[in-house]
Amino acid sequence: MEYNHRDIEKRWAEYWRRHRLYETKEDPSKPKYYVLDMFPYPSGAGLHVGHPLGYIASDIYARYKRHRGYNVLHPMGYDSFGLPAEQYAIQTGQHPAITTERNIQRYRQQLDQLGLSYDWSREVRTSDPAYYKWTQWIFLKFFDSWYNKDTDKAEPIQSLIAHFEKNGTRGINAACTEPLEFSAQDWANFSEEKKQEILLNYRLAYRSESVVNWCPALGTVLANDEVKDGLSERGGHPVEQKKMMQWSLRISAYAQRLLDGLDTIDWSEALKESQRNWIGRSEGALIRFATDQGPTITVFTTRPDTLFGSTFLVLAPEHELVNAITTDVYRADVEAYLSYVKSRSERDRMADVKTVTGQFTGCYAIHPFTDEKLPVYIAEYVLSGYGTGAIMAVPAHDGRDHRFALKFQLPIRQVIDPGFEWDFSKEAYEEKVGISVNSDFISGLQVPQAIQRMIEELVARGIGQRKVNYRLRDAVFGRQRYWGEPIPIYYRNGIPCPLPVDQLPLELPPIDKYLPTEEGEPPLARAQNWYYIDDKGNHWPLETTTMPGWAGSSWYYLRYMDPHNVHAPFSKDAENYWQNVDLYMGGSEHATGHLLYARFWHKFLFDLGYVSTQEPFRKLINQGMIQGMSAFVYRIKGEKRFVTYSKKEQYDTQALHVDVSLVENNTLNIEAFKQWRSEYADYEFITEDDGSYKVGREVEKMSKSKYNVINPDDIVEKYGADTLRVYEMFLGPIELSKPWNTDGITGVYNFLRKYWRLHFDAKGNFTVSDEDPTTDELKVLHKTIKKVTHDIENFSYNTCVSAFMICVNELSALKCHKKQILVPLAVLLAPFAPHLAEECYQKMQPGESVVLAAWPEWDEEILVEDAFEYPVSFNGKTRFNIVLSKSLSTKEIEEAVLTEPKTAKYLDGKTPKKIIVVPGRIINIVI
Repeated sequence: MEYNHRDIEKRWAEYWRRHRLYETKEDPSKPKYYVLDMFPYPSGAGLHVGHPLGYIASDIYARYKRHRGYNVLHPMGYDSFGLPAEQYAIQTGQHPAITTERNIQRYRQQLDQLGLSYDWSREVRTSDPAYYKWTQWIFLKFFDSWYNKDTDKAEPIQSLIAHFEKNGTRGINAACTEPLEFSAQDWANFSEEKKQEILLNYRLAYRSESVVNWCPALGTVLANDEVKDGLSERGGHPVEQKKMMQWSLRISAYAQRLLDGLDTIDWSEALKESQRNWIGRSEGALIRFATDQGPTITVFTTRPDTLFGSTFLVLAPEHELVNAITTDVYRADVEAYLSYVKSRSERDRMADVKTVTGQFTGCYAIHPFTDEKLPVYIAEYVLSGYGTGAIMAVPAHDGRDHRFALKFQLPIRQVIDPGFEWDFSKEAYEEKVGISVNSDFISGLQVPQAIQRMIEELVARGIGQRKVNYRLRDAVFGRQRYWGEPIPIYYRNGIPCPLPVDQLPLELPPIDKYLPTEEGEPPLARAQNWYYIDDKGNHWPLETTTMPGWAGSSWYYLRYMDPHNVHAPFSKDAENYWQNVDLYMGGSEHATGHLLYARFWHKFLFDLGYVSTQEPFRKLINQGMIQGMSAFVYRIKGEKRFVTYSKKEQYDTQALHVDVSLVENNTLNIEAFKQWRSEYADYEFITEDDGSYKVGREVEKMSKSKYNVINPDDIVEKYGADTLRVYEMFLGPIELSKPWNTDGITGVYNFLRKYWRLHFDAKGNFTVSDEDPTTDELKVLHKTIKKVTHDIENFSYNTCVSAFMICVNELSALKCHKKQILVPLAVLLAPFAPHLAEECYQKMQPGESVVLAAWPEWDEEILVEDAFEYPVSFNGKTRFNIVLSKSLSTKEIEEAVLTEPKTAKYLDGKTPKKIIVVPGRIINIVI
């Protein structure tokens, strides 16, 4: 009987389900280990073979830890809110919940067939009201909190109100939108509306006018990472910068803690550096410039030592002073420029260093030391969210300022001497190394000393102050969409008020269309009866924007700890036991989105005492991408002929993608191709000399448009889930991208068949015996145990597979069919090929599941070799090798080598002058 993967995998998958082997309960008697995958958005396309890479890798580790005696939590769910389902609803009129449910069922079917050890009893879906009730609850906690910089944590808003009642703003050190000053008496005299407006200035969830990425075609605000080259990533629609009233979360208050926390977690340096760059901590100074138009412009700079080199100022186009400082002469030009900038996303403006644009405002700033008049421009390379949204331009020492100065013929003034020749007319010198020159009282100082001296002088003269700045901006939280969590806010006379907790979840209402209203309001404005009725019977309008896609994914790992709790998002006991994620597996594309927001939410919940750890994810691994191996046919231009790959250079050809399912071992099934592309049915094919048509190959991203997507269902059907699992791990290191090649999967399939034959003969008879193993068989096993254990611990799964292949080959050569060898080998293989391992294990250990088996330990004594292969040299030149027991004395080694027939050949009748023996290393005969 041959290895029948279909029967084996179906039978054991059902066994695991029936016995609930992967369900997990809190068990204080065992050490815990929490393994988590970044949960998927269930798209209609389903999974391709690239998607399971991380799932299989994390599953191997979860299974391994279970074998090592850990209580393993390994859950799965769905990030089920999002724009794709909403766009489909707009096109078809079908409710997003329907398509989402259909897509989830498809994903579940595909995930189940891969033998993944998920505890499905803990499944969460972000679009389930029972789940997003608690997402809304967390939002209300943000709304009811402020950030106390003195205690360096979030605190209830009531403590801030108490401070205002007693002291006004005196002594308050809070994260806020803008500094405010008022007394306790002022606070007492403020109207309720005024008080609530002030509190919004401090709340961690607040509403303010923000510049956002507005996509008219999609009718929504997009995050920066959803915009590329001025177009929406989904659909390629134009995106413009627009000022809107928006909900935001004050993540900027956590900037330093988010930076510091990176030093405490086991993440790759590349990932940490991405977050450090996104947070963008810089130290410098605020400097105030008076202007001839009245308003004072405050700039932030990390290089106050270059102040004497400033020859103009630049404001971000969105800066609040642009209108106030623009003169009538230049107003039309400024407005035209502002219209242009609206089409440019911040990401594009940051990335595009070649395009130099700007507009003079007609205003001049006054240099605080020289009284020189400096022209004030607006330009897209300055961003409103960084620093103050205004810069003092020093073109001699900043590349972007230099390009701007050349474009607009502005002065370039050197104020740093690098100590060697530098052509400032061609390039800026940006290093913080050198001596200040042309800079009055700081001339002659090295740059670091000049920076400190300049800050001291700015403070002394009252025209500046020391400042630490962060690039990190507050997270825009509102979306003009339907398919997202409703924000639990109602408006009482225009004042945003939190919905009472007993009113949660605030569920999505039915609406007639999933589009913004004719007036441009979000889709929820279409809902009937979209209001909150208070205990006095008053009707108050509800918020019509919904939360962004990352809201539900910022805390889902916590809900897995206690997914059915109806009284709290999770219990204290469950959180105390699981604490945080020990291993998180997912894509690096989430470095500055999901991972940053989840860390922020976790730290906030820590401040309020809901979680016991500062960081959510202790170790994180970014799996690489499995790329597609595209196939190409070559059409001869102007003719109705295709030419095979090896002969294409003889013709002028056009390469066309071909569906990889029509190709095997680089050979095209010509008839199947003609049926697939009927327009080529009458084309001639110029083939190889053997009559085959060879395709071209190229590694590309796996994509439907390139016809290189491999459906895992097809692989599982033909070769089995275990083969797919082992093959994906065999392709290379988990962190690296690698190309998929279906032709290579047969080698792994044959390996599993060979493993099968260690247990069954060709007729299907069970051949495992109770005989005692030989020394050689034990060495093969224990060598494999040691290697696989070490490599799993280091996530080197590809070398584990290699070790298995070597082991099976060696045991096959030894004709080993012994239970004492094959039982522990089944446990070793179980994390990689669980169905096959279960089949063989239960045949040897009836009624016992390999899932629950203890991990085997290797015996170092068995691995100690009792013989050594000595190189034998004559006068220092190696002539042959001889294998001798390590137990032999030096004298016995000499005797053994002298009796070796090969020795006589090289002695050629001579008597050795000396025999040098270094036990366990060499033998050298001197003649």
